[in-house]
Amino acid sequence: MTVFDSYSRDQLRQSYLDAWRKQRSGTILTPLEAMIAEVIGVHPEYQPLLEDSVKALAEDCAAEPAANPFLHLGLHMAVREQVTIDRPPGVRALHQRLVAQSGDAHRADHLLMDALAETLWEAQRAGRAPDEARYLQLARRHCAQG
Repeated sequence: MTVFDSYSRDQLRQSYLDAWRKQRSGTILTPLEAMIAEVIGVHPEYQPLLEDSVKALAEDCAAEPAANPFLHLGLHMAVREQVTIDRPPGVRALHQRLVAQSGDAHRADHLLMDALAETLWEAQRAGRAPDEARYLQLARRHCAQG
């Protein structure tokens, strides 16, 4: 269970808005807020939306990460958490290999995010929990293609 499991859509979005507002104002951030602000910081295309809380809370986003800033940012957060705790086992080494190959941690995150999104979609479609082995298989495939 993650820290965001019990959050509503609006509460989750508000956590992104608050972290970005605090970052911009120079207010001290919690470690989680700092991670959120860092992810937002590498996505200038999402910053105008996150600076308009009324619009951000009302935005009706598609289910695809490319069309949904909140899903995209959430996948970044998930990958960063996975790498930090090395869960599933081996994901940290795989991320390090992707960073070495591409020279870019953000690109490495995106390759893992693609595999994670596909794994989550498959699990949802099948009505089961996500398969960590499948996720790593897809991630390694993305690594080979990346």
